[in-house]
Amino acid sequence: MNATALSLVLVAAVVHAAWNLAAKRVSSGGTQFVWLYYTAAAVVLLPVTIVLLVVEDDRPQWSWLLAAGVTAVLHIAYGVVLQRGYRVGDLSVVYPVARGTGPLLSVLAAVLVLGERPGPLGLLGAFLVIAGVLVISTGRRGGEGTHAVEAGIRYGLLTGAVIAGYTLWDAHAVTGLGVPPVVYFGLGSVLQSVLLVPGALADRAEVARIWREQRREVLLVAVLSPIAYILVLFALTMAPVSLVAPARELSIVLGGLAAWLVLGEGDAARRLAGSVIVLSGIAAIAAA
Repeated sequence: MNATALSLVLVAAVVHAAWNLAAKRVSSGGTQFVWLYYTAAAVVLLPVTIVLLVVEDDRPQWSWLLAAGVTAVLHIAYGVVLQRGYRVGDLSVVYPVARGTGPLLSVLAAVLVLGERPGPLGLLGAFLVIAGVLVISTGRRGGEGTHAVEAGIRYGLLTGAVIAGYTLWDAHAVTGLGVPPVVYFGLGSVLQSVLLVPGALADRAEVARIWREQRREVLLVAVLSPIAYILVLFALTMAPVSLVAPARELSIVLGGLAAWLVLGEGDAARRLAGSVIVLSGIAAIAAA
């Protein structure tokens, strides 16, 4: 992976961990919280998207809107399932399981379906990342309820499957279909907000409560989430998805440390051991 693509992915990982920490701190995040941050993101991105559509050298295509519609549906599923996972499980369980399952499925699909050949060192790095995620997310003991851990793993796996789906589709959109990354994400954000309106307005009181009490978290996620993913979309135009997807997972190291230092979740020794394995994988990917 070239240095520019890797730099974009690593910055995205830091930003991604930060917005997930903010999302976890929401007391009762659900469809209403997801709609709020998607809507806030759409408000920020819509003017930028319109300007880029006007100044882009390539004439806008209807396929761009279709591509954005598919990613909107996949990202809605991701947002809702992830928030549900955070309601029933710990950040240090849901986050690494989700972020580990996603690249594992992405790499397998990229190699088996898309015909990508990242090379032995890149594949070694990808599987080291995945191994590190497994170390971080398994073997939890102590006073935590078994049901909560199992629920966290279950939602983490489901979230990871959705991550793999949108990663592969988005790679196709920005490379195969040639949709400009910022335009693509901006259109997707608007569609996400529109599609979630019925679910959000089913409980208007909850929308008002979240906005009143946790507006800071809504705005943090609304700003940081697009930044993180737009950086990844640009990276996908420079490097294969089989390398970009696992390299993003430096974020699980940061998320695990945040869960320990900020949220007070335990088992730090195992988490740090897994982090070392993840960092080894990142190094291998960088050298590929």
